[in-house]
Amino acid sequence: MSSAGISPDLLDRFAAIVGEKYALRSEADLAPHLIENRGLYHGSSPLLLKPGSVEEVSDIMKLATETGTAIVPQTGNTGLVGGQTPRTDQADIILSLERMTRIRDVDPVANVLVADGGAVLADVQKAAEAHGRLFPLSLGSEGSCRIGGNLSTNAGGTAVLAYGNMRQLCLGLEVVLPTGEIWDGLRRLKKDNTGYDLRDLFIGAEGTLGIITGAVLKLFPQPLGHQVAFAGLHSVEDALALFNLAASLCGTSLTGFELMPRFGVEITTRHIEGVRDPLEAAYPWYVLIDISTSDSAETAERMMNSVLEQGFEAGLVQDAAIAASVAQQKAIWHMRESMSDAQKPEGGSIKHDVSVPVSKIPHFMAEAEKAVMAAMPGARICAFGHMGDGNIHYNISQPIGADKAAFIARWREMNHIVHGLVLAHGGSISAEHGIGQLKRDELAAIRPTIEIELMRRIKRAFDPANIMNPGKVVSFDS
Repeated sequence: MSSAGISPDLLDRFAAIVGEKYALRSEADLAPHLIENRGLYHGSSPLLLKPGSVEEVSDIMKLATETGTAIVPQTGNTGLVGGQTPRTDQADIILSLERMTRIRDVDPVANVLVADGGAVLADVQKAAEAHGRLFPLSLGSEGSCRIGGNLSTNAGGTAVLAYGNMRQLCLGLEVVLPTGEIWDGLRRLKKDNTGYDLRDLFIGAEGTLGIITGAVLKLFPQPLGHQVAFAGLHSVEDALALFNLAASLCGTSLTGFELMPRFGVEITTRHIEGVRDPLEAAYPWYVLIDISTSDSAETAERMMNSVLEQGFEAGLVQDAAIAASVAQQKAIWHMRESMSDAQKPEGGSIKHDVSVPVSKIPHFMAEAEKAVMAAMPGARICAFGHMGDGNIHYNISQPIGADKAAFIARWREMNHIVHGLVLAHGGSISAEHGIGQLKRDELAAIRPTIEIELMRRIKRAFDPANIMNPGKVVSFDS
């Protein structure tokens, strides 16, 4: 259905479900919802709906099924692969969950929290903290991203090493299907082997199978001890060796181990207000080490000291700074979390969200740098990320003085180089950002035919009319 093909009467029928106040039609109101964060995708839509209840979401989907109208779910609009962006020149209606923000229940005894799909991640964290509990998902966008989107992309963040990604942090879901039917799967059980696990189908599906309107999330005790350190190293090989040492000494208390290059530290201190390098000398590579313990602050301090002392003795650590306060801990994490934004003032940036087996990271980094520099002399590589789980954000900033448009035009070419090496090392082209529009065709090209066909069969089973976020994850002709 083209944008000209959806009638004003039908738009009025959709708007009547939520009320005119919550049905946006003007260009100014729609504009922020038609573009994703990197500016790669610009969509179009005649209408954005803001339902206030699960029943209103259901009524919207019933009408969409009746009329064959495509619906694009959107929560915080912080996705980076165009999964939440409507198609161009199509009559996709955007369904935003930004009014559905309730924390429905917190049960500190059972260690669960029930939230609306539109609940902001930071608000979920605060609600857990108010009951002496921790919800460990942590992202740079946590002040604006929302639980439904976090689940739909199976978000990872900085604490996957200890707590897992959203798939591991969710016990149950409430989902509105493309037909408008409501599946109440808000179960609070850690053990439930009653048939197919429908929950896992919707987590990571990027809104192509249904709309997540509620979730049961796992909580954990608040750590009693917390230590953060920033260490300078000579090589990625040293970082891997230090990670293995830290994992052996700390076990599950090692909650974060982040790898950063010198270039990333330079641009972050240059462009992000309040960020400074904790070390006096410059080093080719850095790691952020985060340790959390459940018994005492003394245990966390003892663990961190052991990691750094043995790291120094082994010649792995060249210098290190341990945060002396909560403010300093936050400052070190702020440097890491701001590294992507710090690339923007440097011009164009070609991004890769990839994962490789942890043991392969040094080989991958060396081979990727060689291949990228051969293809684009002068490119500046900002490869950083969650070394503990193999997730590297392999970002490439344009050469100094290069034309930004000409650089960005080589996006697919550079993707082919980097992703080819990722696959050669047994890795994945999407670690935590999803597939969306950006990697849909590439996914179809690299996965076995039967795997893609199985995905399409699932899509057809849930959404035979292809009205649920069409054009994302897998190509599909209804």
